Amino acid sequence: MAAAIPPTAPIAARPPGRGRRIPGLALIRSTHGLQRVMLIIGLSLIALFIFVALTASVLAPYDFAQTRAGEELFPTQAPPSSVHWLGTTVAGMDVLSRILYGAQTALLVVVLAACLSIFVGVPLGVVSGYVGGILDRVLVLITDALYAFPSLLLAIVVSIMVSSGRSDAFGGIVAAAVSITVIFIPQYFRVVRNATLAAKAEPYVDAARVAGARPTRIMFGHILSNVSQTIPVLATLNASEAILTLAGLGFLGFGIEPSAAAEWGYDLNKALADVSNGIWWTGVFPGLAIVLVVTGVALIGESLNDVLNPLLRIRGGATTADEVELEAVLADTVADHRPDAPQVDSGGAR
Repeated sequence: MAAAIPPTAPIAARPPGRGRRIPGLALIRSTHGLQRVMLIIGLSLIALFIFVALTASVLAPYDFAQTRAGEELFPTQAPPSSVHWLGTTVAGMDVLSRILYGAQTALLVVVLAACLSIFVGVPLGVVSGYVGGILDRVLVLITDALYAFPSLLLAIVVSIMVSSGRSDAFGGIVAAAVSITVIFIPQYFRVVRNATLAAKAEPYVDAARVAGARPTRIMFGHILSNVSQTIPVLATLNASEAILTLAGLGFLGFGIEPSAAAEWGYDLNKALADVSNGIWWTGVFPGLAIVLVVTGVALIGESLNDVLNPLLRIRGGATTADEVELEAVLADTVADHRPDAPQVDSGGAR
């Protein structure tokens, strides 16, 4: 008689949705309590900001510099109405349209400035910290000299040099991005350089040297991956500063011309004279847009700092605890204390 073949163990069914991961869901699950609420609020504000910036041409009822519909001119400084939901400016432009297109301008400048700052500041920090010597001293001296200038004044000077008097859309956006980049490069440089100085004394760097790895391989293949944890936090915090710097440039008249692109700082500048006349809508709504975007970016940056920083993770304790594991431990504890659970007597027999 043939031996009976033992039945194969049934394959456990995959929990529904286990293989599909929603972007950002793991980050939200790693937070807890008030920190999770702050992170969700920040992500919601930034998601709304990005959505508005990408769809401004569809959502805006008018063009950002439009002052007439057909042959009829828009009224100047008109209060909010069914035709102009947020009113009009002193030049007869629709406030809602300029706010929506202003989000597009802000997103372009922030993304361009962040990319330029990371691609320049991070490699310089790694090279300076690893190589050391005269190169490190020269780069540190240059970044310290940049820190000696007030950030907004430095941004104004660089903006004038880059734009060369041109305030068109491309020239204005590039000039604003480059001026903000010059402010942020020293920050990325110093943070990455300090982390590189500590990392190059680690055993894995010595092992790479003994194995014959080239310096470029060690710097950008081993060290950079271990010192880049603070870059997302720094990028989010700098994004809020970039928006404020862009608004400051526009407010002082060194930004983009209103006929080339919409910019919130310029609108605030033109709304100064309206405040004394009781015309509040030309200044309140652009200022509210700046506050909401900066608040959203700051909330995300603080939450990322708490999640990625080991010291804050230890200090917070329950902030980044695995809730699934806690629920399993709690379930086991409750099961052990049920009345019908088997008990162990004093002799050790159940």
